[in-house]
Amino acid sequence: MISLSDALAALPLIAILRGIRPDECVAVGDVLIASGFRIIEVPLNSPDPLRSVERLSATFGQVALIGAGTVLAEADVDHVARAGGRLIVSANMDVTVIRATVARGLVSAPGVATPSEGFAALAAGAHLLKLFPGDLVTPAVLKAMRAVFPPATLMVPVGGVSAATMPAYLAAGASGFGIGSSLYKPGDSAELVRTRALSLAAAWRSLSEAIP
Repeated sequence: MISLSDALAALPLIAILRGIRPDECVAVGDVLIASGFRIIEVPLNSPDPLRSVERLSATFGQVALIGAGTVLAEADVDHVARAGGRLIVSANMDVTVIRATVARGLVSAPGVATPSEGFAALAAGAHLLKLFPGDLVTPAVLKAMRAVFPPATLMVPVGGVSAATMPAYLAAGASGFGIGSSLYKPGDSAELVRTRALSLAAAWRSLSEAIP
């Protein structure tokens, strides 16, 4: 199975499929994988999300890191693990969720908006810090946080991310991006997602090559 580091090295963009249905998730997952994405998140406030996680994991679990977002309770960590998910993403920083995630050998990506939350998350074992919401954690804030966190800390802005907002964040030290509505909205066809995915992947590669 692919590791977090290998998935980020392949393409450090997390596909957030909020609102996706189980009957469409494999078709959308297929175009994401073909476009280079290696991390896919199904938020738990989607229709029958664990079924989608199960189908995506069964189909793409060897080549992509599949998991759930909006995981707010320790019990949900168990549910995602049983569905085959290996990534736990939250909108908040809950130490009990982080510790439960790490104890099960899953990847922990809690949401943080301040240095205090970030350091507490790392102390609890978090593997990646989701900087959320992106409108609050601006590039200037990310740059300031970079100055005090360990250099190897993975920091990924989420919320309002698009090809237009990537450059400033990348220059400030972003490790990657979580991309939601600019990639997928409920009801979007797989072909529309393919077009957006290819455009976002190309935008990332162009920017990353331009920054030393």
